[in-house]
Amino acid sequence: MKVLESMAEYGHEQVVFCYDKTSGLKAIIGIHDTTLGPALGGTRMWPYKTEEEALFDVLRLSRGMTYKNSAMGLNIGGGKAVIIGDPRTDKSEEMFRAFGRFVHSLGGRYITAEDVGTTTDDMAIIRTETPHVKGLADTSGDPSPVTAYGVFKAMQAAVFKIFGSDDLSGKTVTVQGVGAVGLALVKRLIDAGAKVFVSDIFPDKVQEAVKIGAVSVPVDEVFDQECDIFAPCALGAVINDETVPRLKASIVCGSANNQLLEPRHGKVLADKGILYVPDFIANGGGVINVADEVNVGGYNRERALKKVEGIYNTALKVFKTAEEKGVGTHEAADMVAEERIAKALAQKGMYLPK
Repeated sequence: MKVLESMAEYGHEQVVFCYDKTSGLKAIIGIHDTTLGPALGGTRMWPYKTEEEALFDVLRLSRGMTYKNSAMGLNIGGGKAVIIGDPRTDKSEEMFRAFGRFVHSLGGRYITAEDVGTTTDDMAIIRTETPHVKGLADTSGDPSPVTAYGVFKAMQAAVFKIFGSDDLSGKTVTVQGVGAVGLALVKRLIDAGAKVFVSDIFPDKVQEAVKIGAVSVPVDEVFDQECDIFAPCALGAVINDETVPRLKASIVCGSANNQLLEPRHGKVLADKGILYVPDFIANGGGVINVADEVNVGGYNRERALKKVEGIYNTALKVFKTAEEKGVGTHEAADMVAEERIAKALAQKGMYLPK
């Protein structure tokens, strides 16, 4: 992969490659756009097969954060980081301290937080090296339950759009991936009276969901499960040429980032009559929660949750824009985000004395 060409294609400002000999840290930090403010996005730890795969992921994820943060009405830009390694076996204090030093070297252009494969404990280690980290246990904490709440509100909006009522009671939902966010979503859905099917590559996670009332589905059959809502809550690119023909759902709405392998798959879903809730609209609750720490006076959970509730109306706005513009919901979501960024960029043209 040609790095500078890829940066130009995705519109990135900066990509930082990080290596520490002592800890074995191999990480990439992607800063996509800082028009609205410093780039905020979590650090993902995953056993990528190649460095190219890790770079591809961080470019897509950091770009998605720009659009997510804008669409959620936050005054922050988009960034993301990935650490190459197995979060179950490769973590060490030295690794996260080294990563924290790399974050600090950016002088606040990038603010990190937890993501897939990292925890609040990991963020606490990073905090020993830099103040540019959010989502600590003694502030906003684990953003996963709040992310799940946002996905739930997005689902309600989608169900209202398709069925005329946002009541999830009696609806069937297939959740692919029951990690921290997926499991929290399952709990909310079951409490709301939905019948929930779950699948995950880790059997222990499936068993946790089954214990609270979910029904297990084999990993290789998850796309074939008949349901009202398919909720991708694992990794990205699961909506592709192979999986779309197998889907038997009216709605796709989940917490995973970059669910569409390519933008054209949004149109493929629409052509099949499936309402797609763009990923960065549905999963914006977590970053809203973390970003609240940046507010004057510090974190306020009630204020954060109130803002997360707004995802319901944001989703409805995206659906309406798609209809008015005659485009797919994935395109409409981009329009909503890009409009806010463009306005902010235009306002920066006014000189302000320092």
